[in-house]
Amino acid sequence: MFKKVLATMAIGLSITGAMAQDINFGFISTEASQNIKSDWQPLIDDLEKQTGLKVKAFFASDYAGIIEGMRFNKVHLAWMGNKSAMEAVDRSNGEVFAQMVNADGSQGYYSHLIVHKDSPYKSVDDILKNGKSLSFSNGDPNSTSGFLVPGFYVFAQNKVDPKTLFKVVRNANHETNALAVANKQVDVATNNSENLEKIQQRYPEKFNEIKVVWTSPLIALDPLVISKNLPEATKTKIKNFFYNYAKTDAREKEIVMKISKLSGFKASSNDQLKPIRQLDLFSKRIKVEADTSLSDADKKSQLAQLDQQLAALK
Repeated sequence: MFKKVLATMAIGLSITGAMAQDINFGFISTEASQNIKSDWQPLIDDLEKQTGLKVKAFFASDYAGIIEGMRFNKVHLAWMGNKSAMEAVDRSNGEVFAQMVNADGSQGYYSHLIVHKDSPYKSVDDILKNGKSLSFSNGDPNSTSGFLVPGFYVFAQNKVDPKTLFKVVRNANHETNALAVANKQVDVATNNSENLEKIQQRYPEKFNEIKVVWTSPLIALDPLVISKNLPEATKTKIKNFFYNYAKTDAREKEIVMKISKLSGFKASSNDQLKPIRQLDLFSKRIKVEADTSLSDADKKSQLAQLDQQLAALK
């Protein structure tokens, strides 16, 4: 009887151990999930083979779904933008461990404002002057290039709120924004240089209908985030896989090129997020300064708190 109990316990422990090795790999919704899955599945297959882990792609309808998924241990590993990674680190017990590396050696990518090629608008000034008659599709609120960066450089620095500037405002992912502009369903939208390259590959006729009217300063390439809740041995397996992937193997190099014209991944940390944190705080500071509903005392207090947080990042 005692042996049966031990055997049952052993089976239970082995099942628990197996379940602990199941990894949900989360992907932010920059475009249709089937496109993302098609690009990443060969790497996921290699991750399984080389680590012995069972890895499943995890998708959500928006960035928050991936962030919350990591918070509740439904997502253990994720490809994110810098803004969503910041949220995952702060709210979901995540940590940055790797960063994408471009195949051409460039250090980042760019945020854009786009319009239809036949649009009379050619600049940010044109957009701001005519906002009341335009429809605008912003990015996901947790997107770096689709929301935070244009939110700061285009809107906050010009002391305007897109919610009141435009006739119509909505939010969508990069691919949806690009296709909406190409199809004249929206007048202006946010996007980025990486997604526009994918649009050019997947929908060349639609790409030819798009015009870029604003380009941001360089944005650091996307990070990979891992849950701190994973066992150390599991985290080490995953980290070593990414640090060594596509370094020499020709097939692996083709896989990362298809994902986003990458040469692979390099080690990184939460320090990568400092410029994004600064940008986020600067945006909040500008909004507080422009908020006429605040009393002088409240405004002074909030600005002092933001300045203290900015100083801590230096």
